[in-house]
Amino acid sequence: MDGARLVAEDLDVGHAGRPVLRQVGLELRPGAVTVLVGPNGCGKSTLLRTVAGLLPPLAGKISIDGAPLASFNRRALSQRLAFLPQSSQAPAGVSVRELVRHGRYAHRGALARHTAEDTEAIDWALSVTDAEPLVDRRLDELSGGERQRAWLAMVLAQRAGVLLLDEPTTYLDLRHQFEVLDVVRRLAREHRIACGVVIHDLMQAAAYADDVVVVADGGVIAAGAADDVLTPDVIEQAFGLRVNVVRDAATGHLACFPVRAAAGPDAPGAVLAKTAPTPAEPDPAAP
Repeated sequence: MDGARLVAEDLDVGHAGRPVLRQVGLELRPGAVTVLVGPNGCGKSTLLRTVAGLLPPLAGKISIDGAPLASFNRRALSQRLAFLPQSSQAPAGVSVRELVRHGRYAHRGALARHTAEDTEAIDWALSVTDAEPLVDRRLDELSGGERQRAWLAMVLAQRAGVLLLDEPTTYLDLRHQFEVLDVVRRLAREHRIACGVVIHDLMQAAAYADDVVVVADGGVIAAGAADDVLTPDVIEQAFGLRVNVVRDAATGHLACFPVRAAAGPDAPGAVLAKTAPTPAEPDPAAP
């Protein structure tokens, strides 16, 4: 499966002709995880649904590998782009295997015979999401993290080159959040899928994103690598909160801490670090 490139240019998005975001530029690259962050209600989900073809753009253009999004019919688009919303509903009693089979409807329709190609795609989707042990279990019997892996497997069975996920970690505990994000990163790294993900947690954005897009004030206010985008000034503009940004010595990822007026030089977040931590000095007494 080859990854695809999705590009939005001069995009206005909104509802009933009323723009929520204007003049948006967005690029999702094959093999990269692009994370959208911003305050509640800023338009992240509206943007994602628009580039998924579920809402009509108010202005601008969207393309996949240079072809206009509007040139694809619904089935053809589903073969190139997969979208997982914030919450999904399945019929009561459906098994994981049955759910994942739904992802093949984009290629064969609901009534067509199941093919060897379908079997291969379903097996692949279950494998890369670590959902193989769940295939015979009912969806309503699973934990939140297991259910999310099953839904991921369903959209991956489409074998699309672009994957859009709207807050896939919502309602999950911390362990399951990281499990889902690990799967997303592996999809990008190993399978060259272009992944666009809405996430609230800036720490997770810094840890998992190749590109970060900050949405606020009616548009995109910053985009690029996490180190360049997740700065105190950008975060304050987007969220109205003054922070210090530090680099975790163990992981190398950025972390944000609110600025405290009384914070001393040794308080968490008192130092802004934009470079890797300095290695410890060797112990002269060491052999």
